[in-house]
Amino acid sequence: MWISFFKLRFFCCLLAVLMVVVLVINVTQVEYLDHETASATFIDSGGQFVFSQVTGISRNLYCGYEHQTLSSRERLEEDSLLAALQWQVPDVGPVPFLKSTDPSSSYFVILNSATFFKVGSQLEVLVHVQDFQRKPKKYGGDYLQARIHSPKLQAGAVGRVVDYQNGFYKVFFTLLWPGRVKVSISLVHPSEGIRVLQNLQEEKPDRVYFKSLFRSGRISETTECNVCLPGSLPLCNFTDLYTGEPWFCFKPKKLPCSSRINHFKGGYLKGLLTAAENAFFQSGVNIKMPINSSGPDWVTVIPSSIKESNNLELSQGLGTFPSGYYYKNQWRPRKFKMRQFNDPDNITECLQRKVVYLFGDSTIRQWFEYLTTFVPDLVEFNLGSPKNVGPFLAVDQKHNILLKYRCHGPPIRFTTVFSNDLRYVANELNGIVGGKNTVVAIAVWSHFSTFPLEVYIRRLRNIRRAVVQLLDRSPKTVVVIRTANAQELGPEVSLFNSDWYNFQLDTILRKMFSGVGVYLVDAWEMTLAHYLPHKLHPDEVIVKNQLDMFLSFVCPLES
Repeated sequence: MWISFFKLRFFCCLLAVLMVVVLVINVTQVEYLDHETASATFIDSGGQFVFSQVTGISRNLYCGYEHQTLSSRERLEEDSLLAALQWQVPDVGPVPFLKSTDPSSSYFVILNSATFFKVGSQLEVLVHVQDFQRKPKKYGGDYLQARIHSPKLQAGAVGRVVDYQNGFYKVFFTLLWPGRVKVSISLVHPSEGIRVLQNLQEEKPDRVYFKSLFRSGRISETTECNVCLPGSLPLCNFTDLYTGEPWFCFKPKKLPCSSRINHFKGGYLKGLLTAAENAFFQSGVNIKMPINSSGPDWVTVIPSSIKESNNLELSQGLGTFPSGYYYKNQWRPRKFKMRQFNDPDNITECLQRKVVYLFGDSTIRQWFEYLTTFVPDLVEFNLGSPKNVGPFLAVDQKHNILLKYRCHGPPIRFTTVFSNDLRYVANELNGIVGGKNTVVAIAVWSHFSTFPLEVYIRRLRNIRRAVVQLLDRSPKTVVVIRTANAQELGPEVSLFNSDWYNFQLDTILRKMFSGVGVYLVDAWEMTLAHYLPHKLHPDEVIVKNQLDMFLSFVCPLES
């Protein structure tokens, strides 16, 4: 009996070893082929590489954006951004649900899992995706998210995913703390779902619609508004005179365009997908579902020597990935020492005699809410603004601190914004004098997820121009950009605010502000690396780490 047991155990171990060997040989061959044939690579802000053979860009023309007056430099930049964001999903025709990626039958293997790793070492993980018939996929294009974490240490970091376009993926992690480190891989969307999201982005940019109320005396009318409006009905042109940002409303039948009094989200279009397409967006089936390991899902990491730690720090350049990691629930950027502002007095001391401007969407409004809640001397002044919309103002008269929040101009999916408060960030920046006591923070991303990328590029181009001018006239002004973040996804949210849409916006933002002289709060990694569930508005512990990083830029540690 015991002999049979040991034979069976030996056979199982041998089978597991052979499986890993076959996978490694397969991917080694793929690496050779892809490095020979790939003409470009795409790298997303969450660390996903896609080998690409893109040689040109074919995109639907949208709303006259092809007629923009761009300099040759701007045109080259836009073409480069669009080319880099080409997601490679093979055109294999309609794919039935059973042949789409199944996270429950897909698996990953840690390469060299029996080895003891040192802090600073690279960990490689091989992912193989299969369909619902448990057959290997022969093409890539799935959107994966990956992280390592140690729950007892409240530690975590993101990984870099490489798509080999044949159903195999490799994930690379940098091991940044000692102890038992666990690997987690998730399928955010299958490649078949990504194709649907691509089509919606190009063909249904109006799937979120907006409205405005026009009123004069007792007469009022409500009409639809957007960046672009179809048909031949008369329009009110609210294009911004300074930035050229387009915005239109259908003209009221009885009232002039000048009678507009507000802006609000109209709603979301329904029935966007066929029954077959809906199958690719199922909660608990193929949206943000874990991929399990075939074998151990953890490794042991031992501390490195002091000399190795110093060399690791010296080797970190501007392209450091990941940009940081959590340890004991505190974010640790790898480029500089971040301060901890655990006491309200620390924040007051940092912001004393300063004017702080927060521009953007509700994710940076969270900063305003955190500061006014945590710092008792920072008292909000009631401007009578709509709740969750603003503008908002807080003052600390004793320490001469002024904190302001204002939302960005349309498109914005807030409930009701008065017309007079619809202001573009670029125009607001042009009105700031700047100086050593001026701090600006900007977050503009979430409300652009349904539009073609050209719309977002144009918005960032205007904001960047205004930032450069501000820093030219007042070089000591501190300007901070908050990146996008991952969020909870269901079947409907995926069609409007998917992480896949937002990683595109995040990648564009990073590229366009690279080298401009601004600081970056990496909300994307800070969300993905944390153990808490993803939320559009992250929990307080994550917001606190974002604020600690922001304030560390304003008041850095003295060297």
